[in-house]
Amino acid sequence: MDLAWSVFDHGEGTDKMSGNRQTPEFTRLLTPAEVAAMFRVDPKTVTRWAKDGKLTSVRTLGGHRRYPEAEVRALLDQISGPARP
Repeated sequence: MDLAWSVFDHGEGTDKMSGNRQTPEFTRLLTPAEVAAMFRVDPKTVTRWAKDGKLTSVRTLGGHRRYPEAEVRALLDQISGPARP
């Protein structure tokens, strides 16, 4: 499942005079199971990391956690070293 999360610059989202909108940036969001597979841990461990502040999570409308892929990969690189080509 391919999910995206819109990240807006809160200070300059719209120009009230001209009605122009800033183009949002999108980042892929990962499920707890996808993150757990990357780190080879249980999905509950990923949830604990989010509660402890080690990972940023976004809640869906249904209350499920999703994790920004870029942040997850950065943490993985920090723990295991950068990926080799």
